[in-house]
Amino acid sequence: MKAGFDPTAADLHLGHTVLLQKLRHFQQLGHHVVFLIGDFTARIGDPSGRSETRPMLSREGIEANAETYQEQVFKILERDKVEVRANSEWMDAMTSADLVRLAGEYTVARMLERDDFSKRYQGGLPISIHEFLYPLVQGYDSVALDADVELGGTDQKFNLLVGRDLQRRRGQTPQVVITMPLLEGVDGVQKMSKSLGNAIGISDDPADMFGRVMSVSDDLMVRYYELLSDVSTARLGEIRAGGIHPMEAKKELAAGIVSRFHGEEAAGRAADEFERRFQKGGLPDEVPLSEWQGDGEAVWICRLLKDSGLAKSHGEAKRLVGQGAVRLDGDRVTDPDLEVAAEGSVLVQVGKRRIVRIRFGEAEA
Repeated sequence: MKAGFDPTAADLHLGHTVLLQKLRHFQQLGHHVVFLIGDFTARIGDPSGRSETRPMLSREGIEANAETYQEQVFKILERDKVEVRANSEWMDAMTSADLVRLAGEYTVARMLERDDFSKRYQGGLPISIHEFLYPLVQGYDSVALDADVELGGTDQKFNLLVGRDLQRRRGQTPQVVITMPLLEGVDGVQKMSKSLGNAIGISDDPADMFGRVMSVSDDLMVRYYELLSDVSTARLGEIRAGGIHPMEAKKELAAGIVSRFHGEEAAGRAADEFERRFQKGGLPDEVPLSEWQGDGEAVWICRLLKDSGLAKSHGEAKRLVGQGAVRLDGDRVTDPDLEVAAEGSVLVQVGKRRIVRIRFGEAEA
């Protein structure tokens, strides 16, 4: 059984580990597992879930990323029970005539059955010809490996089924397709991706990894437990039902993830660092104080961010709010038109490191 990963970035992230953990389960059950590096498909760019054509990557960059993938994958998979392959092995040997024959095995109409291609076509958005090659090449990987089972995210269903079609044409038994849920990034909205800046890399610094897990919402924390942890069904039910305080459950989750990739000692240090830096509901030990002189009227959140130096402009402030990066007294701000009461003081936080306590006062006459 195989699962393919395109080395489009330098590091694997927690989203990748959803599939890798399932591969490990199959390893433990005695199956032959192939970790396939899509160094050829990465040159095309996976159109799955895309509303525009991906920029093409250089061969040198892909090869460098592929090396890091091979180093990192053994943090999850058992080294002596996995076969590592790259699809350039057979695709680089394929002639242009071979590729044309492969392209002749699927029609444009069939390609447009794919949801993301269909939406782009109906919306008048461009689809490059080379993007049609991606499902065919991924499908041909299954032919080259004579795969019995292929794992992929739910967004890969079309590609995985193309593999079945190509195998059937060549007299092979069509592979079984197993899809796994996609893991949302720390923003809780989009699929985890390095390019979107919402990913947690498995090689990230332990303290950063711990802090990033602690930053997710309570609802997303449950999702991470479901897809990333090995807790028992009973324990998961207790967490879902609120039987454990969300902060404590999140610390347990963060420690477990850090421990998996960096060891228990590093996880302990990361937890201690988090406790040292954030106390009493997430307040840091020392916070810069900024005085706000006004007329007592409520203040627009974007103006507050700009005038306190936490954003360079009102436009940037709006983007930060839209990204879920702004908190007031620990509560996430989601409305860019919010008016903040100019009373007492408020702790304003942007991201993990930019924090200011603003104290309101009346302007001098």
